[in-house]
Amino acid sequence: MRVLLPPSETKRDGGDGHPVDLSSLLCADRLTDTRQRIVTAVGHLAKNAATCMATLRLGPKLAFEVERNRTLLTSPTLPAIDRYTGVLFDGLSTLTLDSRARGDLMAHVVIQSALWGPIAAGDQIPAYRLSHNSRLPKLPASLTSTWSRATAALPELWSGLVLDARSEGYVDLTPAPDGPRSEVYFLRVVTRDAGGNMRALNHFNKKAKGELVRSLAESGALREVTTVDALLAWAPSHGWELERSAESELTLVIPAAL
Repeated sequence: MRVLLPPSETKRDGGDGHPVDLSSLLCADRLTDTRQRIVTAVGHLAKNAATCMATLRLGPKLAFEVERNRTLLTSPTLPAIDRYTGVLFDGLSTLTLDSRARGDLMAHVVIQSALWGPIAAGDQIPAYRLSHNSRLPKLPASLTSTWSRATAALPELWSGLVLDARSEGYVDLTPAPDGPRSEVYFLRVVTRDAGGNMRALNHFNKKAKGELVRSLAESGALREVTTVDALLAWAPSHGWELERSAESELTLVIPAAL
């Protein structure tokens, strides 16, 4: 199976990898030109710190993000799955996984970036700052329009069972194709109260997604589960309440006590 994750605005600094090589990233044969155009636009914006901070809506405490964007092509890199921090990635806690589980993450998880587009969990990237709704004056169209056009034909991304755990803004950057396709399911996270009523989660939505993907990696399910029925059968034996809530949607139910 394949899992699609959103990125995080917060990133781990530094790294021990060589500077980013666009030709090594996922789907490089079709996405390198778009990545280069966006990197160039980000670098141009970063030439003026005040303009960059205003455009990306960065407060004084985030001034360091300008330098990150200015040095995108020369900064050290980390695997994408280790670069991102924040609630979802804290729940995933990749650095504490054993080598087999980490290997499964690298092979089966894709992260949707506003800067790089869809990237493999193991793709080496530097720290940066860009959100799905950021505006880049040197880019003719919005990031949503730019990426949705560039990623319109990536059949390998949607082959087999796909669990789409991205947030809605990042879903729009690389929408699932229309028409007949393999099993692609959007993941919703809700909580059920004592009366049986369900409501959407906010902060804990991300935490639950990270912990679910960790459980999939640790159990070997990322490589062994290939159908939605098998995924639904896997869930209760690993402590998860997962149900099909619509034709192309799965709901993860988290206890209210969380």
